[in-house]
Amino acid sequence: MYGLAVIVGAGIFVAIASVIGRVGPYAPLSFLLAGITAGLTGLCYAELSSRFPDAAGAAAFVKEGFGSDRVAQITGVALTLAVAVAAASIASGAVHYLSVFIRLPPATLVAVLVLTFTVLAILGVRESVLFAAVIGTIEILGLVIAAWAGFLLAPGYDVGSILPTSVDAWQGVVAGAFIAFFAFIGFESLVNMSEETKDPRRTMPYAIIGAILVSTLLYVVVATSLVFSGRGGASPLLDLFQGSYAKLFAAVGALAVANGVLVEIMMLARLFYGMARRRQLPAALGHVNPRTQTPIGATVLAGGIVLVTALLMPFEQLLALANGLTLGIFAAVDIALWRIQKQVPAGNGVFTVPGWVPLAGAAPSVGMIAAAVVT
Repeated sequence: MYGLAVIVGAGIFVAIASVIGRVGPYAPLSFLLAGITAGLTGLCYAELSSRFPDAAGAAAFVKEGFGSDRVAQITGVALTLAVAVAAASIASGAVHYLSVFIRLPPATLVAVLVLTFTVLAILGVRESVLFAAVIGTIEILGLVIAAWAGFLLAPGYDVGSILPTSVDAWQGVVAGAFIAFFAFIGFESLVNMSEETKDPRRTMPYAIIGAILVSTLLYVVVATSLVFSGRGGASPLLDLFQGSYAKLFAAVGALAVANGVLVEIMMLARLFYGMARRRQLPAALGHVNPRTQTPIGATVLAGGIVLVTALLMPFEQLLALANGLTLGIFAAVDIALWRIQKQVPAGNGVFTVPGWVPLAGAAPSVGMIAAAVVT
């Protein structure tokens, strides 16, 4: 539920309008392609989290794969930027829904949102994860209702209209998948909670894979319903509802998107904590408060970075930058697993994937970056 909460909250409520605006009726295929890409890399994260259940996550995996603290630090910096930019873009997207209820300047709403969730992340991991799971349940239910409404409003279901028939159309699908991929960012944050999870070698792989499968199915269904119903524009999900129902869905959207900010701040704080323990960041960031059992210094730093990023960068630039950085990190993690599999055999009880999966995961990540640049 934690994984689903951050994937769904960080994704479709924010990215769906951009994907439909870019590829139109082919949006469901863009989400499917993005889900397949996320699934291949998710399998790599699943094995790595089973081999190395470490709060540093991707930074630890790259260190194990390439044997270099410098490469791990570079990955940590890139991951910091990616998470900060993703959280900032989520916060900016949440304002789109919050403005329906609260008439305040967007910058003020962003600041209140980030500061509130930074405090919640400090209070304790049990409280934070429970909150994320509850909101995740609400947001998933909201998307199911939105999909149902979209299919009811559709004048017909012409499946052929969502299938590309030219090379240019397929290139558009790939470029759309680059933006749609933002809707899957979050599964990797699960590995940063490994040290606070019971039996992570067994449970973490299935949590990652399950979260990606459910979110992919949900996204494709929702995107298909919006395309069939002819919804687009800046708020296609909100446009499915009228009157009080629109306000109710806006409340669900605000909770869903804002929830992603909380989880991203928690992930970034665990990244700082894990890297500090590996002596790749100042030792103060590795201190855990004895009462809250959370890394307060690392959490405050994470919230500060997210807030500054959200206030200084435009939303569209945030979305593209978050995707590019994350896809690059995923490719590095995939290659790291490929190297580890060749050098270190998996122990008993470790979740493993076939040797072709890491390279298959890295290829579409690099391909989507290239397609986005060309487009």
